[in-house]
Amino acid sequence: MPRFVLLILDGFGIAPLSVANPRSQASTPTFDRLEREAFTVSLQASGIAVGLPWGEPGNSEAGHLTIGAGRLLYHHLPRIVMAIQDGSFFTNQALKGAFAHVRRTGGRLHAMGLVSSGSVHSYPDHLYALFEMARRENISMELHVFTDGRDADPHEARKFLPQIEERMRALGVGHIRSFIGRHLAMDRDGNWDRTARAYRLLVEGRGERTPSVDEGLESAYAAGLSDEFLPATLIAQQDENPPVVQSGDALIFFNFREDSARQLAEAFGASAFGFFPRRELDDFAFVTLTSYERGLKAEVAFPAEKIGETLGATLAKAGMSQLRIAETEKYAHVTYFLNGGIEEPFPGEERRIVHSRSDATADAEPAMRAQEITTAVCEAITRHTHDAVIANFANADMVGHTGNLAACARALETLDKAVADILQAAAAEGVPVFLVSDHGNIEEKRDRVSGRPLTEHSLNPVPFFVIGAKGAKTDTDQPPLDQRGSEGLLIDVAPTILAVLGIKKPASMTGQNLLK
Repeated sequence: MPRFVLLILDGFGIAPLSVANPRSQASTPTFDRLEREAFTVSLQASGIAVGLPWGEPGNSEAGHLTIGAGRLLYHHLPRIVMAIQDGSFFTNQALKGAFAHVRRTGGRLHAMGLVSSGSVHSYPDHLYALFEMARRENISMELHVFTDGRDADPHEARKFLPQIEERMRALGVGHIRSFIGRHLAMDRDGNWDRTARAYRLLVEGRGERTPSVDEGLESAYAAGLSDEFLPATLIAQQDENPPVVQSGDALIFFNFREDSARQLAEAFGASAFGFFPRRELDDFAFVTLTSYERGLKAEVAFPAEKIGETLGATLAKAGMSQLRIAETEKYAHVTYFLNGGIEEPFPGEERRIVHSRSDATADAEPAMRAQEITTAVCEAITRHTHDAVIANFANADMVGHTGNLAACARALETLDKAVADILQAAAAEGVPVFLVSDHGNIEEKRDRVSGRPLTEHSLNPVPFFVIGAKGAKTDTDQPPLDQRGSEGLLIDVAPTILAVLGIKKPASMTGQNLLK
């Protein structure tokens, strides 16, 4: 029989009911009951509480790392910012190697990555530091931009890219040579046709052409496209040979988040690759800002730090079998990130992926694959297949990113039903359930002043419910969650679970048992 179930509702934050909160339009009897009757606390899930800069919204990577580690970790973002501030960024051997490579070969230096204020996959200051490094090295840079539209305003590129161009001009360090939406360039669901379009833009110069960034963006916007879905576009005249990536060149991939960078990174750095034809790049240097995955032929500027014993490692050490299950979109989070950046499963850890739909956007199908995940979790409970069941539901985050209020309400109703079914199965077997989120998103989908749709993450706290566990006392007179303020941190989740199991938490975990 499972000793516990952990459900991570991705992107499910706490906010007052209002026209900006889709929950005001949804029927959520299960969540309503849990807030009244279950042990419930509000957890900080943004900024320094999850190792991000102060005031920075939380994200799935930082949230899952923090839940799994049970202690505060400095995320890639602030680690790299600190390197910029202390000057070590500019002497980083991997980065300096890219500049030295093109100085030796006479080739071009390229940089590619997400240019966004969203700070989930990349950070503007990291790119600006590369510009400054190019100025110091007296080497021009060819910049290939991935546009956001999901973790930032849907048309942010309209104002952001001209600022980038102006900064490059002022420093005399190069030009923007192409842009493409993250839907194509940063696919993480195995849609290799999308990755191929990004690769062919970068290496073969295949894409639409526009004489300027402004004209290209306005043309795409006029066609109804947001930044996320911009087509592969070269900034070049029709008869011009654009500066694409070729032999003798160096390429810096400046995204810090791993999962959404892997497919395109494999196209440039995997020794064995069979998803689409690649061009042979001789004497080519590839540098990634962080370690995206093992086996890539790439220099890594900022390798991952050792985290210590995580929740998964502690469970495995105690001889417990584990089931990890999620949709494609969040599979890396409930496995790789929750395990502290470790690719290989722990002994007794089974990983199950439920393939996300690629034929419909999240707002067109807000239920996503929640039913399949629910069925798998309930079967694991009733059939006693694993000691621990850990599942991620992607609906609140993925549908929240669309900013579609009606679809968000439907997603919340889907989650409410899924949680109800799992709680019923768990109660019948006497299995405690822990229910938490990694960051806010779906609870705030309209700007409170302008009323414009919001597609990005929020700074809001997240709920932590403990149902059916010994010591999980309830207070029926407790005020609503949105009126209580933060009562804990995400680092407290793992220590609380281990305390319920009677397992001593590792010395590396600094979080507290919230049931005390």
